[in-house]
Amino acid sequence: MEKVKWGVLGTANIAKGCTIPGMQQVDNCELYAIAGRDINKALKFKDDFGFQKAYGSYEELIEDSEVQAIYIPLPNGLHLKWVKEALQHKKHVICEKPLALNSSDARHMFETAKANGVILMEAYAYLHSPYIKSLKADIDSGLIGEIDYIESEFLTQGYSEDIRLYKDQGGGAMYDLGCYCTTMILSLIDSIPTSVIANARYTELGVDELTNAIIKFKNGVNATFTVGMILGKDTGSRFDKLYIHGSKGAIRSDVEFNQSGELSYKIYLDKEIIERKISVPQNYSLEIAQLNRCILNGETQHITPDFSIKNAELMDEVFRKIGYYN
Repeated sequence: MEKVKWGVLGTANIAKGCTIPGMQQVDNCELYAIAGRDINKALKFKDDFGFQKAYGSYEELIEDSEVQAIYIPLPNGLHLKWVKEALQHKKHVICEKPLALNSSDARHMFETAKANGVILMEAYAYLHSPYIKSLKADIDSGLIGEIDYIESEFLTQGYSEDIRLYKDQGGGAMYDLGCYCTTMILSLIDSIPTSVIANARYTELGVDELTNAIIKFKNGVNATFTVGMILGKDTGSRFDKLYIHGSKGAIRSDVEFNQSGELSYKIYLDKEIIERKISVPQNYSLEIAQLNRCILNGETQHITPDFSIKNAELMDEVFRKIGYYN
């Protein structure tokens, strides 16, 4: 079996707890190299996960001619530099969400990928899930009629010390959580946003800890989302909600983004309630497997450049409305 040799740029928690375990489940994924700023930490990752090589700098991994694809889980503020560096070395790249701090940077990254003949895909693992595909199929079938309203909510506990708290690293609830809600809404609505109303509450460090937005689309659909790093220890670690209202019914889901296992959502119709059950594998394995198929078989990437740029443009508008960069 032909395999793709993968490198991982950084030893972030999401790499350790989510993406690398997902890689291990993909038959044609070869865990080739891990890089960290601390060589000892990189060596531990090498031993724990079975990488063939460990590097004490990101440059060394990128310059390794054996590496075909690179996963980048670095802080948001570092994405542009290291994504470009990897692409210019002819490496395919999956970069953690959000890919860029603004749509201009996102376009530049995709232009760099095209110029170098490689693939760049933004890492929204949940969008590869059969759960989301089932939701979209029920909407597209007309089961609940014409969609007129979508609501998405994503809340997590606050942080006492974390890169999410610092503006120069692309911190705040909108960058960390809001991108999930905007991509969910855009994936379910085949239309263009025409107006955005948004407000936010800020921390003393100048990042939003709570953001709410209302989006109107060209096709008449209204969508709203709320994201926040505000939950206390007594209110749970996170809260996810999705509600979709149509002319004939509604769909409600309380499933967490990126959740796997035996999941379900409910469809509320005039005279019945349908519970849709879906078996969902580890989402991160799905995104790695999909990019491998793109590399080896020429498959079209599921999360396209156009989609990522459209989402970045929507996020730009939210940031303008909440005065994030004022």
